[in-house]
Amino acid sequence: MKTTFASPMLRLRLTLLRANPIVLAAAIALAVMAGGLAWTLNAVWAMERAQEAYAAQAKQKAQAARVPQPAPAPAPAPAPAPDNLAAFYGALGERHGAEQQVKTLFALAAKSGLVLRQGEYKPGYDRNAHVYTYQVNLPVKGSYASIWQFAMAALRAIPFASLDEITFHRDAIGDATVEARLRLTLYLRDGKPQP
Repeated sequence: MKTTFASPMLRLRLTLLRANPIVLAAAIALAVMAGGLAWTLNAVWAMERAQEAYAAQAKQKAQAARVPQPAPAPAPAPAPAPDNLAAFYGALGERHGAEQQVKTLFALAAKSGLVLRQGEYKPGYDRNAHVYTYQVNLPVKGSYASIWQFAMAALRAIPFASLDEITFHRDAIGDATVEARLRLTLYLRDGKPQP
C-alpha cells in the first residue's frame, strides 16, 4: 500500500471532526498560554541580561572615575586689547588686491564645476571700524553640492571674506541643476597704519 501526503491529512481531519469541541478548545488555549509564557520568560531574561550589562558598564565607569585624571591645562590669558586690534587689522586683505580676489572666486567656481557668467560688485567703507568693504554678488548655476563646495572653498581661500547670504532656486523638484545667488563681503585695509 502506497502512503501519500493526503492520507495523513485526511486522518487528522477525521480526528478533529470526531474530537470533542471543548477538549479541542482547551488544547488550543493551553498551547496559546504556553507560547505566551515562553515569550514572557524570554523577555524577562533579556531584561536581566541588559541590567547586568548596564551594571558592569557602571562599575567600569566608577573604577575609571577613581583613577586620578591629570589637571586640565590652564586657559591661556587673553591677549591685551591693542594686540587684538592689531591682529584684527592684520587679518584684513589689501584694498588694492580686491580684483585679484574676484579672479580667485571665478577660478574656484570653475574648479567646482559651476557656471558663473558675471557678478555685481559694490565697494564701501565702514567709518567706525576704518575698514573698506567690497561686496560681491555672484549668480551661479550647478549642483547643490557644487555650490556649497564653492562657498566653503571661497571662505578657505579668502579668510577675510564673509558669506553674508546664499539663496537657492530650482525650476522643478527633479532638476539636478540649481540656481543660487551668493553675497560675499571682503573686508580690506588700504595699507596705511590703522588707528
